[in-house]
Amino acid sequence: MNLILLEPGALRDGRAELTGAQARHAIEVLRVTPGQNLRLGIIDGPRGSGRVTRIGDERVELACSFDAATSEVPDVDLLLALPRPKVMRRLWAQLAAIGVGRIVLTNAARVERNYFDTHMLDPEVYQPLLIEGLQQAQDTRLPRVTIHRRFKPLIEDELDALCPQGTRLVADPAGAGPAVWPPRPARTLLAVGPEGGWDEYELRLLGGRGFAAVSLGPRTLRTDTACIALLAAVRALP
Repeated sequence: MNLILLEPGALRDGRAELTGAQARHAIEVLRVTPGQNLRLGIIDGPRGSGRVTRIGDERVELACSFDAATSEVPDVDLLLALPRPKVMRRLWAQLAAIGVGRIVLTNAARVERNYFDTHMLDPEVYQPLLIEGLQQAQDTRLPRVTIHRRFKPLIEDELDALCPQGTRLVADPAGAGPAVWPPRPARTLLAVGPEGGWDEYELRLLGGRGFAAVSLGPRTLRTDTACIALLAAVRALP
């Protein structure tokens, strides 16, 4: 891990203690010694460093200092038709690493209903994966996650409150080519459908709520490949 993230309550009087997997990583992988500095962050808080003061049995004690400023919330949000559970498992850490402010998971006509029963949607399962991605990217801003089983009420009644401003884009292989992607303002909401694609009704509904169709070309991609490629393309917009 490139950054060790601490829970907000882990810091007391400028000191913190690593235990469990974090302590094992520090001891066995980083091979820390007293006096060594580690890169630290507080979840949804600032980054800083911790000087190793003591190493015990699967415990590492640190004297910590942190920056005054906290990193900004990523300015891209993702509206994602829920993929297969094993794909979602791969995506959690990648989405946090590439940087999204909010992940809105939704149903769609080509989403299997039993996907919503997976344990991959339990916070105690996906939050450690999000933290893993943040530690890789050296960021502290945990993406906000909401899950919606009904597509139409989400788009018509709830989405404006969740993602109230900025450009809205919907990925569609039959949509506009990359050369005509619109310029990006302060925030962007990107909608990525299931591997079978959005159906015509869903595209009309999204279009009626301000989503402009964009494309990486005619190829149909796996959800995890499409998400990362599209998010990278959005970040490259002027």
